[in-house]
Amino acid sequence: MKPLAFRMRPTKIEEIIGQEHLVAEGKIINRMVKAKHLSSMILYGPPGIGKTSIATAIAGSTKTAFRKLNAVVNNKKDMEIVAAEAKMSGKVILILDEVHRLDKAKQDFLLPYLENGMIILIGATTSNPYHAINPAIRSRCQIFELHPLSPEEIKMALERALTDEKDGLGNYKVSITEEALHHFSNSCAGDVRSALNALELAVLSSEKDGAETISIDLKTAEECLQKKSFVHDKNGDAHYDVLSAFQKSIRGSDVNAALHYLARLIEAGDLVSINRRLLVIAYEDIGLANPQAGGRTLQAIEASERLGFPEARIPLANAVVELCLSPKSNSAYKALDEALIDIRNGLSGEILPHLKDAHYEGAKTLGRGTDYLYPHDFENGWVKQQYLPERLKNKMYYKPKKTGKFELALKQIYEKLLKSQ
Repeated sequence: MKPLAFRMRPTKIEEIIGQEHLVAEGKIINRMVKAKHLSSMILYGPPGIGKTSIATAIAGSTKTAFRKLNAVVNNKKDMEIVAAEAKMSGKVILILDEVHRLDKAKQDFLLPYLENGMIILIGATTSNPYHAINPAIRSRCQIFELHPLSPEEIKMALERALTDEKDGLGNYKVSITEEALHHFSNSCAGDVRSALNALELAVLSSEKDGAETISIDLKTAEECLQKKSFVHDKNGDAHYDVLSAFQKSIRGSDVNAALHYLARLIEAGDLVSINRRLLVIAYEDIGLANPQAGGRTLQAIEASERLGFPEARIPLANAVVELCLSPKSNSAYKALDEALIDIRNGLSGEILPHLKDAHYEGAKTLGRGTDYLYPHDFENGWVKQQYLPERLKNKMYYKPKKTGKFELALKQIYEKLLKSQ
């Protein structure tokens, strides 16, 4: 007997739960199906959210023959059979799981059929196709991102399964509490497959009471669906999304969001990435607005490395809260970036004679360094002279911000020096 999640897969687009941004009335996939004009596409997103189900429903909503293959399990010979069928019928939809695992031989074989439209590819993958899929395949496909289902949508799928007599559990007399449904819907982390299979386990493993009714309460639900363990692949695309959200939350001064993403990274045990990102943030986003934050962040990093988890979370939390609530300034590194752009565009210019090295033999006879004014010989350690090359002499890279006492003081000194030039 096939699992409940497999049996409950939609066979047409109207049966799809969730992914409204793609399949709702007027949205792109819905329009494709109604116009009977499918193009090759790649569906990507986390496991258990319905990628293959949507692919099957799309194919089932058309009168075009479709075949299912897996890029890992099936070989080139299997694809040749699909191609032969496409030549006979004119068009075949190929639903291909794990599409990112296509090797070069399979890719090269498929390309001409995708090009002429004889094979409509609907690929499914958990990996970001912009990183994991060959550009030649990618350029011939629409790319659609799928999202985890909401608890409300998962509850809808569970209720449908409980009433469906053909493929679901409608032939069983099931009495399920609202608390149990809530647990199934909220503890699966958006994975509808996990929720459906846990529901089936609860029904099949429970004893009937005197009225031949199967009762499922919260305790049974918790036994059949343990709190879903946190999944975090340190080398996966989602890992970099969490790191990005972590930094952007700190940059945006949202301390609660930053602590949430820190918790996710801690749960994944990735101390190296946390520490590296914190140090970047201290100088990239806080910068001159709170220069002491860089040193304190480094101290917190060193403490976390000595302590290790779970105690490492304590100095990390201190650092994150301080960085979140510090004023923000990127003025220093943005100034450097502007200078780098000029250098890379060929805007450098000859170093002025009085700035050239005067320590090697013959320099003074060439007039190098002889006109240099030594700032320490002057009051306040400053003297008016040109330092930038002639072609850049009026260039101003540094644009100070009014973010904190430190940078405000730098701004005042900077403006005073500019006025005296």
